[in-house]
Amino acid sequence: MKISAVIFDLDGVIVSTDEYHYQAWKQISDQENIYFDRKINERLRGVSRMESLDIILSHSDKAYSESEKQQLALRKNDIYCELLNKLSPNDILPGVINLLISLKARNINIAIGSSSKNTPFILEQIGLTANFDSIADGNSIKNSKPDPEVFLLAAKMLGVKPEECAIIEDAQAGIDAAKAAGMKAVGIGTAANCLNADMKLQDLANLDIDQLLEVNEIRS
Repeated sequence: MKISAVIFDLDGVIVSTDEYHYQAWKQISDQENIYFDRKINERLRGVSRMESLDIILSHSDKAYSESEKQQLALRKNDIYCELLNKLSPNDILPGVINLLISLKARNINIAIGSSSKNTPFILEQIGLTANFDSIADGNSIKNSKPDPEVFLLAAKMLGVKPEECAIIEDAQAGIDAAKAAGMKAVGIGTAANCLNADMKLQDLANLDIDQLLEVNEIRS
């Protein structure tokens, strides 16, 4: 059996908004007098907004109510969304456009599988909304990665079986989600260090599409 669908994570795979996330969380942390640095920020890759907030608040002596947490999360997202206005097609990461064209030429279904609720806006900013057959994101799931829900939803939307899907991810949580879904996992960037990734490479510009579409033994 060969891969019939490729599901892309968004942030760090299609476009990088890591710096915007960092700046937004840094502003919130500074306002709350909570220590936050880039090392802590790395722990937030691939996890939901509320889970990210919990990681940040673990460095505070103050106990926050659920209402206070919700307000902090909203403030962070407002800052982040304002920063996202700077995004343009020039921010699409190397290799993405050529890969999308190549997959379409081979009649491979392509989708987004992202935990971000800002996925529609980001895709619109970089001009890629129409390039994907389906979009599964944080607006349509209950459980963020490493739960496989978003990838399983993307496969369902495409009408393909999980074992026919390859996931392209840049975070350990995403690789774990892909494997939990029974899908082939491609780790790029920092996820190239993930032991359970089926393929490992630094960026999409170096991806061998024939190797991507050829199913190897999927490890659980």
